[in-house]
Amino acid sequence: MKLRIPKHIEEITPYPPGKPLDELERDYGITNSIKLASNENPLGPSPLALTAIQAALADLHRYPDGSGYYLSRAIAEKDGVEPSQVVLGNGSNEIIEFLVKAFVQAGDEVITSHPSFLMYQKFVQVRGGKNHVVALKDMSHDLEAILSLASERTRLIFLDNPNNPCGTLIPTDDLLSFISEIPDHVVVVLDEAYIDFVEDNLQVDSKSLLENREGRCGVVCMRTFSKAFGLAGLRIGYGLMESSIAACLHKVRQPFNINQLALTAAEAAIRDGDFYQKTRKLVDQGKKYLMAGVDACGCRSYPSQTNFFLIDVRGDATVLYESMLRRGVIVRSMKAYGFDQFIRINVGTMIENRRFAEAFRICLKECGYV
Repeated sequence: MKLRIPKHIEEITPYPPGKPLDELERDYGITNSIKLASNENPLGPSPLALTAIQAALADLHRYPDGSGYYLSRAIAEKDGVEPSQVVLGNGSNEIIEFLVKAFVQAGDEVITSHPSFLMYQKFVQVRGGKNHVVALKDMSHDLEAILSLASERTRLIFLDNPNNPCGTLIPTDDLLSFISEIPDHVVVVLDEAYIDFVEDNLQVDSKSLLENREGRCGVVCMRTFSKAFGLAGLRIGYGLMESSIAACLHKVRQPFNINQLALTAAEAAIRDGDFYQKTRKLVDQGKKYLMAGVDACGCRSYPSQTNFFLIDVRGDATVLYESMLRRGVIVRSMKAYGFDQFIRINVGTMIENRRFAEAFRICLKECGYV
């Protein structure tokens, strides 16, 4: 074949997903492995979501509700917006894709930070857009540098808040000041995938950001059911935005982009307040335990407003990553993000946390890092 693949497509490097448990066990001939690499909910799915899924199975011969009527209204009630301001996605990453499709043409510019979620840049590459990438400053978004790059060609600015992989949060006053200075032809996209783990007194009021945008820049807040609600396998997320922006995204959205089980499970999970609070408590307690153990080993852990945190292992992170794999513990090497000496781990159950702590101590010694 003589395929004529566009240069900007050839230049894209595929996203490196976390290693699945079954793949690890096949490769290393081990069993009973644990995964603390993909920031998943260690408690599993919301029990109310599981019950709702069981009840919905008999209707799988029907197409799902293409508008997501009931889920959109449940989200709107939870977050204090109108249903017309909610756009559902097959994971919140599909909202990213919608935004880039709707607003970015070849030659248009998008500003992101590094490191952050890699898919921002990849979707822009697919459209032939130009990425302006700003390095984090002290593990946080450099808002001043980002603002200086905003131009007539800028269409979108992506800010993951909290940041992944660093777990840092933009102070509310700084964020409000930044948004107020962005030109009105730009859409600021706040990726709030981990907002459910942020301390209550530090959370920005997303509803207030969406109000009174006339003559100001657009704002989109993206959220997901993959983390605090435990529905990562169903791929369901959403965006909150002005109705005019939502209308644009619906023009590029495929019909029936959310399957019926995801719609049903997410609607039930919103009502599962007990599970939500249990998840937050487990993450808070587990993070304190893990960070104390890491620090006791002589490595540095970094404070985080999420269910994960970074660890400076003081050596090649890939070597430690492989050592941990051989002991059945999957963590995330940060080499793809340019942090060669860092790994990222998420909070697990207390049994998983203890197993990580033991393997981490042993592997540090095996690698000669202590």
